[in-house]
This record gives sequence, C-alpha cells and structure tokens, in this order.
Amino acid sequence: MTPSPDARPERWLASLALIIIAVISLGNVVTRYITGGSLAFTEEFSVFLLVVLTFAGAAVALRRNGHIRVGLLERALPAAPRRALILFQWSCGMAVLGLITWFGGKLAWQEYQWESLSPGLGLPQWWYIVWLPLLSAAMMIRQTQQTWDRLRGRLSDEP
Repeated sequence: MTPSPDARPERWLASLALIIIAVISLGNVVTRYITGGSLAFTEEFSVFLLVVLTFAGAAVALRRNGHIRVGLLERALPAAPRRALILFQWSCGMAVLGLITWFGGKLAWQEYQWESLSPGLGLPQWWYIVWLPLLSAAMMIRQTQQTWDRLRGRLSDEP
C-alpha cells in the first residue's frame, strides 16, 4: 500500500488553529457562565482562525486528492485526452488561486500601508489578511504536486 501524500505544515497549522479556536471558545463559555460577560477577543480571533483552518485544510485535501471532483469523463477518456483534461483542471485551479493570491496580497499590502486596525481589538488588519495570499499560494503548490502525481499515475480517483 502506497502512503498518502502529505502536506505536513498545513496539517499542523490547521490543527493548531482548531485547537486555539476550541480553547478560546471554551474560555469564553466559562467566563460568560461565571461572570455573565464574555471575552472581547474571541469572536475576532475565531473568525480569523477559521479562515486559516479552511485554507490550510483545503491545501491538505488538495495534496491528498481529497477534493470532490466528478471523474466520469476523466475515467472514460483515453490516456492522451485524459492528460489534457487534467492539465485543463490544473490551469483552471491555478487561475482561481492565482487571483486569490494576487488580490489577497494586494489587499494585505494596502492594509499595511494604510495602517488599518481591526474593529474589535485594534490590531493591525494586515495581520489577519496576510494569511489569505500565503495559504492560497500553498494551495497552488499542493495542486501542482497533485496534478503531477495524477499525470504520472500515482494518484487514482477511485477510493
């Protein structure tokens, strides 16, 4: 049995984000139960960490060939058109992720230049936004790895 390809840094980042979300949410619930008030930072951090968790998890799923895909046409095609379809799928994914990386990076840079602060805690807004282009670039790398493995026959669409 061939081991599944892995995206260890993204897996660790997603796990850490999930653990932090659980801890601060639990802390908020306990604080609200004891004092009747809630911690101010939990919602802002939870939303930010949820975005990190989503993008890091998507990168892991890309590397492991775990995203949902309709493979009926792909399996029905002969080898050469199948490779062309796989490359077309890769180019579409690269276009979308490239736009997210470009515009996310542009937005993070603008937030840094404008010195925008988050509405809840007053932290620099770019601290939150910079993860968007970084993790979408990681997804581009993982999709390229997945496509390479699919073209070489190392990954199958069959479960």
